[in-house]
Amino acid sequence: MSDRWSAYDSPGFDELITQDGSSRAVSKNLTHWFNSLSNEELESRQQAAQLAIEQMGITFTVYSEKGNIDREWPLDIIPRIIDAQEWGEIEKGLKQRLRALNKFIDDIYNEQHILKDGIVPIELIRSSSNFRSECVGMKPPHRVWAHICGSDLVRGEDGTLYVLEDNLRVPSGVSYMIENREVMKRALPEVFRQSYVLPVSTYTSNLRSMLISLSDLENPTICVLTPGVFNSAYFEHCFLAQEIGAELVEGRDLFVDEEGYVNMRTVHGPRPVHIIYRRVDDEFIDPECFNPESTLGVAGLMKSWRDGKVAIANAPGAGVADDKVIYSYVPEIIKYYLDEEPLINNVPTYRCEQAEEREYVIENLASLVVKPANESGGYGMLIGPMSTAEERADMIKNINNNPRNYIGQPTITLSTCPTLSNGEFKARHIDLRPFILQGEELNVTTGGLTRVAMVEGSLVVNSSQGGGSKDTWVVQPHAHNNVTTE
Repeated sequence: MSDRWSAYDSPGFDELITQDGSSRAVSKNLTHWFNSLSNEELESRQQAAQLAIEQMGITFTVYSEKGNIDREWPLDIIPRIIDAQEWGEIEKGLKQRLRALNKFIDDIYNEQHILKDGIVPIELIRSSSNFRSECVGMKPPHRVWAHICGSDLVRGEDGTLYVLEDNLRVPSGVSYMIENREVMKRALPEVFRQSYVLPVSTYTSNLRSMLISLSDLENPTICVLTPGVFNSAYFEHCFLAQEIGAELVEGRDLFVDEEGYVNMRTVHGPRPVHIIYRRVDDEFIDPECFNPESTLGVAGLMKSWRDGKVAIANAPGAGVADDKVIYSYVPEIIKYYLDEEPLINNVPTYRCEQAEEREYVIENLASLVVKPANESGGYGMLIGPMSTAEERADMIKNINNNPRNYIGQPTITLSTCPTLSNGEFKARHIDLRPFILQGEELNVTTGGLTRVAMVEGSLVVNSSQGGGSKDTWVVQPHAHNNVTTE
């Protein structure tokens, strides 16, 4: 390796560089190309990416005490690379997981065999904040509830891949995955000519096909239901609506007519709506059914859905499986419904609702990560090795007050990827969120959204807490010329 890489050092497994400082086979083209750049050229490439982000208007919203702040999307120009052969195995594991989770959700709202057989304790469902009694007896199209899933993957310091959590309610980030690729093609066009990078652009056509499969109509009307311009993912809502040919609507744009059908208000009068891709949480989608003060949803929507007069993705109630305590049972869920061993393992997890495991978590708090069952974005969690005595004392109180709400996990030294920092390549921790679609068929994105902790040593990758992102390349190192690439 040249001088550019000689000082590079990772605390564990690195996605591009081995422990002896050489390139992994799949990243040789990329590292060689970066070696050929001068410092000025490297800086100009990062500036080109930043300019493209500005021109394309790619933003996200950060909530703070000072109000909602729109920021340009943070993208590092050194991509994360995954070998296509390894990705094929990851894809199988992700499909297996979502197939089992959808069978679990459908069972919970119907026969409840898994509860009767004692595989998952019934008390966990009774105490779940995401179980919706209004969904009991519902059988959505294809018996699928979570149509869009974002399962977060991490790699430990020995290179083992784990599923960290499943996002089954309103998972976000896929638009940034697609836009990252567009920006990178502008900033690093030569590298795409040298590498066999498999495309991510098929996601939106697969999303549209999946949504259409939820209706019996040949040309159904699709809407993307957004909470509005102040939502942190509003850019994504606009992007996806445009890409799949859907109408972008807020709750006030829709109404349920006397016959129970959903309609959209237009300047030409009411227009029937057949499929709603909702980006509004359960408790706000129907003031008649959930939060009566909600102005984000549509009165009567739940009854229309239950009567089969509109399809909703993700289905209300899917969040019953989007619970970090239920997550700990996913290996058993896969075995129960599919009679298969999990292809991708969970991170070892301690359930604080069980007395012995709760005691272990409290005694080892300084070395564990503790998470609340239903928070997202990294909020409410404690990273033991980086915590203070006061923070640990507060967490012990929280655990004892509500043990059902907490799990403990060993602190995993997430894998790293070279990241540009002040003109130098520095190791920064990363995770990966691929997106899985299930309707009539199952599809997985080729790669996903790689999130990166921009602060040295930090394990927090969430953009709302200062994290950034990388393009994710699934590469065929010895591909033939007839392979479709970006």
